[in-house]
Amino acid sequence: VTSDGSSQWRDFFWNPRTHELMGRTATSWGLILLFYLVFYLFLAGMFALTMYVMLLTLDDYNPTWQDRLTTPGMMIRPKGDQLEITFSVSDTESWDGFVQNLNNFLSPYNDSYQVQTNDDCPPDQYFIQEDSGTVRNIPKRSCQFNRTVLQECSGISDPSYGYSSGQPCILIKLNRVIGMLPGKDGQSPYVTCGAKKEDSAKMGPVKYFPPNGTFNLMYYPYYGKKAQVNYTQPLVAVKFMNASLNSDISVECNINSNTLAEGSERDKFAGRVSFKLRINDK
Repeated sequence: VTSDGSSQWRDFFWNPRTHELMGRTATSWGLILLFYLVFYLFLAGMFALTMYVMLLTLDDYNPTWQDRLTTPGMMIRPKGDQLEITFSVSDTESWDGFVQNLNNFLSPYNDSYQVQTNDDCPPDQYFIQEDSGTVRNIPKRSCQFNRTVLQECSGISDPSYGYSSGQPCILIKLNRVIGMLPGKDGQSPYVTCGAKKEDSAKMGPVKYFPPNGTFNLMYYPYYGKKAQVNYTQPLVAVKFMNASLNSDISVECNINSNTLAEGSERDKFAGRVSFKLRINDK
């Protein structure tokens, strides 16, 4: 039985009488391989044609399809661990990383660099730079956002950004959205920050820089990274003047605008950012 079984397997793999390999002749194997070759070449051709047609509809500078949020998100600097800013006033090492983070982040905002690369724009109005028919207005210019506008939070007059005195600065930026117009009637969007109800007595007063915490209209609309190479994102600095020590403070900052809708509960980052602040005295 074992000999017959072995013989059947050998004949199945290669039958010398019929010249069949695994039950097929050379002609049969050739035809089936040719079929799959043509079939997969056809699929590859269809995929390449589809990609080519799709790429023809794309623009290098403007998104053809834009799933645009009703309200853009916000983010803070320095980057803490999971949006937590915790440090001890007396322990330099606990806040030195925050200072370095802010220095690196603000280096492109130095006044000397901004004067060389960007325009001194009139405030409180949009910086519209439309294309002329089929002639592109590329590259588009950008407005200066000088570091000195952040005043006490610029890192110039106070290199520690207030961390050494227990009055830390937090920078807030609004996420970029191509073509967004965040205000009308000359009214720029502005930031307000407050503590959650249970921490309302702990936060104390805050200062905003620029004054009133505005993202001036002259920085909008944004035309995209490729079209607007030197675009400098506007910032708002929030300085906590007398926050309670040795306490967790849950802070929420919101964008206020007469064109942007308020953020919904479904998206906790739409138009707002929440973070925890803790300042220890030792």
